[in-house]
Amino acid sequence: MIRKWGPWLLKGGLSVGLTWWLLSKVDLGEAWSRFQSMKPSMLALGVGFMLVQLALGALRWGVVLRALSAQLTAFRIMALYYIGAFFATVLPGLVGGDAVRVWCTVRAGVPLSIAVNSVMLERAATVLSLAVLVTCSEPILLERVPDLPGAWVFPLLSVAGVIGVFVLSILDRLPDSLRHWRAVRALSYLAADTRKVAFHLKTAASSFFTALIGNINLSLVVWALARGLDIPVSVVDCLVLVPPVFLLTTLPISVAGWGVREAAMVSSFGFIGIAQSSSLVLSIVFGVLNMAVALPGGAAFLSVGGRHLPKPEELSDNAPVTPSPELP
Repeated sequence: MIRKWGPWLLKGGLSVGLTWWLLSKVDLGEAWSRFQSMKPSMLALGVGFMLVQLALGALRWGVVLRALSAQLTAFRIMALYYIGAFFATVLPGLVGGDAVRVWCTVRAGVPLSIAVNSVMLERAATVLSLAVLVTCSEPILLERVPDLPGAWVFPLLSVAGVIGVFVLSILDRLPDSLRHWRAVRALSYLAADTRKVAFHLKTAASSFFTALIGNINLSLVVWALARGLDIPVSVVDCLVLVPPVFLLTTLPISVAGWGVREAAMVSSFGFIGIAQSSSLVLSIVFGVLNMAVALPGGAAFLSVGGRHLPKPEELSDNAPVTPSPELP
């Protein structure tokens, strides 16, 4: 029972606790007034950027799937990615959006190892590109915030990410005596798939730069919403201040980033003098918009034959693992 519900309770508690603490620190009247000032045109622009974000994510995942020889149409890839976005942002629970995406991908006829590895490698490309973006924009950030604490963290994360990809690519060189372990065999398949993605220039460049554009696009979503709320920030401000916020929300310590994103947004925009109430409203509007745009993913879930979430045993180590076919 503790293993089943403990992580969910911890994440939910952190999200609720951080959000409650922030609400107690801001002027709720001013925040509500700020929310009521939202310009519909900029909100529509934010929705447009968010839809582009989903398309970029599906395109990035499609690049990885094709490198792993998965036979899925572009429409099916978009539908499955949308399903993952729906469960990650709208109905976060014991089974995350990525796990549901893997389950639906297997049901679509893709071997389990390819489904799992494609999602892992797509996520790795997203996080690595985000760390690189933060590192590259850090000189501009330091001009605005000269005494920024922990400025060395993001370059270190970028280097660690590159090293991590290399380590993943050689995990199939573990001693043969360990091959009887299922986890070791799974790591071997992951290593082979990592080389197919990371060591082929066209595939690596496509997945990385699609992820990079996606992370820049998220900053544009925040910029559009900020302008709609009459918060005085520029595109450059958002390109510099927003990526570190989303890098923090990739940590699996909250429910869909709630609480962590709000705390990080308030701190980040506070460096350029934006009021806490304004930053908090901006973050909440972003989160609600993200949920709203993801809602059609529920219809996509039903369209591919989904009626219930996967049972734990359907995503456990007892499920058969099929090695990915090697590319010629």
